[in-house]
Amino acid sequence: MGNILTSSIGRKLIMSISGLFLIFFLLIHLLANSAYLFGPDAFDAVIEFMGSPFIVVMVPALAAGFIIHIVYAVYLTLYNRRARGSERYEVNNRAETDSWASKNMFVLGIIIGGVLAFHLNHFWAKMQLAEFIGGHAENGNILMETTFSNIWIVICYLIWFAALWFHLTHGFWSAFQTIGANNNKWLGRLKTISYIYATFIAVGFSIIAIFAYLQSQGVI
Repeated sequence: MGNILTSSIGRKLIMSISGLFLIFFLLIHLLANSAYLFGPDAFDAVIEFMGSPFIVVMVPALAAGFIIHIVYAVYLTLYNRRARGSERYEVNNRAETDSWASKNMFVLGIIIGGVLAFHLNHFWAKMQLAEFIGGHAENGNILMETTFSNIWIVICYLIWFAALWFHLTHGFWSAFQTIGANNNKWLGRLKTISYIYATFIAVGFSIIAIFAYLQSQGVI
């Protein structure tokens, strides 16, 4: 265990595996939230399904990997800065630091983590947490409309989704590269898939937020 935590390969492996939890968590979260686009009944049905035993077990496990990714990213960045001064990230070659996203993963992570706390306060605390502690969970449809009725909140979320896009375009292929898919043939494919996946996630969440705002304004 000590070698995993202290070696360069071990540190990258932890970030990659925990990052994969984030990738799957976001996909499941988007697919569930997309039900909002099909009406209140569809969204209520998904919310009810999210309370099933399988989901109750799976989602916290994926969320735990997400949390580990965030916490370890902070630790790793501070560790690298202390060890190498202004050189923030340890990489195998210059190709890994070519993109703007790869050079600013920590800053993007801060934006994502900051708005995540904002998001959890808006939804998780008022729905799952409230129900868990024996309180009254707010209606998901009403909560979506009231939250996104504020244009500044919508803009904040759109910035969050943009930061998430940049973070995923590098993090997706980098995670798979670390766990072994690192030959030139697969690396090119993974980079293409990473852009497709990141765009699907960011655009999907953006559409839901904008749709909720337009509904709150009586436009649709």
